[in-house]
Amino acid sequence: MRFCSLGSGSSGNAWVVEARSGTTVSRVLVDCGFSRRELEARLCRVGLNLGDLDAVFVTHEHGDHIGCALTLARSHGLPLWMSRGTWRALAEPALPPGLLGFARDGEPIAVGDLELHPFTVPHDAMEPLQLCCSDGHHRLGVLTDVGSITTHLLGRLQKCDALVLECNHDRALLAQSRYPASLKARIGGPHGHLANDLAARILALCHHTGLQHVVAAHLSEQNNRAALAALALAEACGARPDDIAVADASTGLDWRCVH
Repeated sequence: MRFCSLGSGSSGNAWVVEARSGTTVSRVLVDCGFSRRELEARLCRVGLNLGDLDAVFVTHEHGDHIGCALTLARSHGLPLWMSRGTWRALAEPALPPGLLGFARDGEPIAVGDLELHPFTVPHDAMEPLQLCCSDGHHRLGVLTDVGSITTHLLGRLQKCDALVLECNHDRALLAQSRYPASLKARIGGPHGHLANDLAARILALCHHTGLQHVVAAHLSEQNNRAALAALALAEACGARPDDIAVADASTGLDWRCVH
């Protein structure tokens, strides 16, 4: 199994998760927070095109995650998965028969050789979900757009071979920013976004000797720095900051293989 980021930040988010079994390849786009033209350009950078995708999973309805997902489903016949709450928040869009699937906490979704395991998280959306992805042998946990730590999400992220963790902001930088007080409260609140120290705490509680990759994601361009996020995660798992990958808003993150 392998995964990459096409971009991760407030301007847009998209991840590709791929599983290979013999001659078959299964690929899921997790979030689709770009225009179609931009998405195609970013896919090209990692050696893919829209025809290489088997499905799209949308974690929630915010624009930097939904992007052109509905357009892709209609124009390319790509199956689209989301929670029923996300669908309602989007005003219940109509899609061709058979293309819309409703994801639920604890109910696995099979996409070829990939199995998606959605789980609920605290975030200011109608019914937000995050994911663990598995090829039957390895597990990738994806956790972005989360406001606080819950026992439920910690349980779902145990024994992952790779973890993508939101490191949205540094608390001091957010406090010093020019954001209005209401926005600071939303971002730092229990249904907002993870600060570096909370992401580090999650990592410490989920770390084990088989963890191969740790990726910091969804960094705020104004309220965080890659070095700060990497340092916080490194200290949580006894690694060096250079061992922590950081998904960039513009360039994303190149393929990471999970063996």
